[in-house]
Amino acid sequence: MTEDPRQLPAGETVLLAAFEGWNDAGSAATHALEHLHDVLDAEQVDELDPEEYHDFQVNRPHVSIGADGKREITWPTTAVAVAETRRSGRRVVIVHGIEPSMRWRRYTHELLEIAQSLGVSTVVTVGALLADVPHTRPIPVTVSSEHAPTRKRLGIDSSTYEGPTGIVGILQHEAGVRGMASLSVWAAVPHYVAHPPSPKATLAILHRLEQLLGEPIDLGELPDDAAAWQHGVDELAGEDGEIGEYVRQLEEAKDTAELPEASGEAIAQEFERYLRRRDEPGTP
Repeated sequence: MTEDPRQLPAGETVLLAAFEGWNDAGSAATHALEHLHDVLDAEQVDELDPEEYHDFQVNRPHVSIGADGKREITWPTTAVAVAETRRSGRRVVIVHGIEPSMRWRRYTHELLEIAQSLGVSTVVTVGALLADVPHTRPIPVTVSSEHAPTRKRLGIDSSTYEGPTGIVGILQHEAGVRGMASLSVWAAVPHYVAHPPSPKATLAILHRLEQLLGEPIDLGELPDDAAAWQHGVDELAGEDGEIGEYVRQLEEAKDTAELPEASGEAIAQEFERYLRRRDEPGTP
């Protein structure tokens, strides 16, 4: 079977990383990787010492009562887990944490040392940003890379962004310095509904990761959650005239910008996604 040129090379170990905080509008990116962790039954294999990287007055530890009735402290750390995809057996390393408060260079060095010890060849950072996009249209997801072979393979561009960056930008850059392939995936969350969760953006990220991994992802209740979220925002826009008018303006701008583009590729991609799901064991 010919390998899909829009996916990462089969058999390569891929690291997916998302961080709570500045890089994670609507918690869309971290929720996407948490969902992937659950459906792939990922096993945690390592974590970074939070004492080295976090200001606990900024990211405070949480206290809770465990199943045995005793109080427990959960520290804001970065966890590294490993899973295998169900169809191809591709190894996936999932990194989930909170953007560190200090020592970013040491943090990325330690994280990439772990990644290389696990055989990672490609680093994919996942983020979400607030943008002037309407909630009624598909959530835009952009993919970029500074790694020329990856850009050529996936048909993507390098990022043109200049300005302040988060830990995902640093991690991607340092991975490239080590000679690893790296790319970033960003979802645009409507800024007027920025409060998490943002299931429609989470769903859009997972669809893009499906394509990159060449593997269907069990979405569970996420499609229903996304539809309920959109319905709720529809009601909000219907009750507030200013928000409703603003949404209509965003819709017009979005539709006008996309009008010249052919929709054939999008339709083909959706059909391919349907066929992959249909072939999954247990899929009705």
